[in-house]
Amino acid sequence: MSHDLHITGDDAADALLSTDPFALLVGMLLDQQVAMETAFAGPSKLADRLGGLDVRRLATMNPDELTEVCRQPPAVHRYPGSMAGRIQALSAALVEEYDGDAAALWTRGDPDGKEVLRRLRALPGFGEQKAKIFLALLGKQYGLTAPGWREAAGAYGEEGSFRSVADIVDADSLTRVRENKKAAKAAAKAAKQ
Repeated sequence: MSHDLHITGDDAADALLSTDPFALLVGMLLDQQVAMETAFAGPSKLADRLGGLDVRRLATMNPDELTEVCRQPPAVHRYPGSMAGRIQALSAALVEEYDGDAAALWTRGDPDGKEVLRRLRALPGFGEQKAKIFLALLGKQYGLTAPGWREAAGAYGEEGSFRSVADIVDADSLTRVRENKKAAKAAAKAAKQ
């Protein structure tokens, strides 16, 4: 199944995210402490450097070698060592639990939204917020029709919310998401004072 995602501003990186559920999952994993475009371009950088994005290879790759691949300029993430470890842990979990099939997280056994969220939260590197954002991304842009996905995704599942990567479909929506994030950070900072 192919989707038409526009997250990174790079056609090749977006094409990979649109056609490879594992790439999309890795992009979400990397989405912290860097711009969303940088995080979601990471899988494309890995695929280019490794000759493809193979979950089994990443799961068993020498950790130091994977760190070096992530460190090559332009780096996959600003913290290449820790993110290489997270990519490897995520890959190993997918191989062990889902036979290497990332899409099985949301397709195996015809799960509802709560179950997909539970499966996502169980992944290495996925906390509550990241799992909800990814669930919203699946529902809003990746064709997920699991009953209750919007409710399970919480505020991220709301239509027209412009809260996260789940709402980015073009340059305008990217700007709106950035403005909302900036406002939310300012409000959180003001609340602490």
